[in-house]
Amino acid sequence: MLTVKEIDAAKPREKLWKLHDERGLYLEITPTGSRRWRFKYSFDGRENRISFGVYPDVPLKLARERRELARQSVAAGIDPSAARKQAKLERFDGVKDTFEQIGREWFDRFSPNWDSRYAGLVIRRLEAEAFPWIGARRVAEIRPVELLSVLRRIESRGALETAHRVMQYAGKVFRYAVATSRAERDITADLRGALPPTKERHHATQTTPKAVAALLRAIQGYEGAFVTKCALRLSPMLFVRQGELRQAEWSEIDLDNAECASLPLA
Repeated sequence: MLTVKEIDAAKPREKLWKLHDERGLYLEITPTGSRRWRFKYSFDGRENRISFGVYPDVPLKLARERRELARQSVAAGIDPSAARKQAKLERFDGVKDTFEQIGREWFDRFSPNWDSRYAGLVIRRLEAEAFPWIGARRVAEIRPVELLSVLRRIESRGALETAHRVMQYAGKVFRYAVATSRAERDITADLRGALPPTKERHHATQTTPKAVAALLRAIQGYEGAFVTKCALRLSPMLFVRQGELRQAEWSEIDLDNAECASLPLA
């Protein structure tokens, strides 16, 4: 039988080696110095092993207690390893916590309020650019470097703007996961500045009646996000800055007198 003194005195070797206790229990010591309890047993004529944890987090006494429970399971015709796997499956049964599961849940919840074309673009980008790479990963376990690898793959083919969009969508999925208690934080915050900025496009001011008419027709035909569509249609009626329009409040709108603050609704 092992003693705590023997365990503490054991040193790592060039190759993995074992300190045996009794009744199938032994301590596995790796070249790096980690020590893990394992239990060897036979079930249905086959030799199996199961881990009981790392020493000293799991002391000798507790390891022996777990061994006895496992031996009792074997005696009762229950495979301890299979029982543990089944318990894990039952614990997570019905819990949707992968990136793709939560991403589709987020999309189904919010996309009914979006323009159909915009919604289609969002889900197509997620399906093509994100789900194949990190979709099966639990959101809480995805590291920033994993998401960055996905974005770099998109960037490498010259689709920098798409990479930025995918990161935005991923951020919304992570924040939804946080709000629904399936993640601790939005890891996209760690990736700010990781992608080169997109080139800013300057649009000349439209001053001629012909150019303004074309702009108004383009606004009327816009089929993107619903909120953006509303903002675009309000802009030529109110003639306010973008920031003022975004921060406008209902108290500033007087529908009866067709006024917005001090500006008339034309």
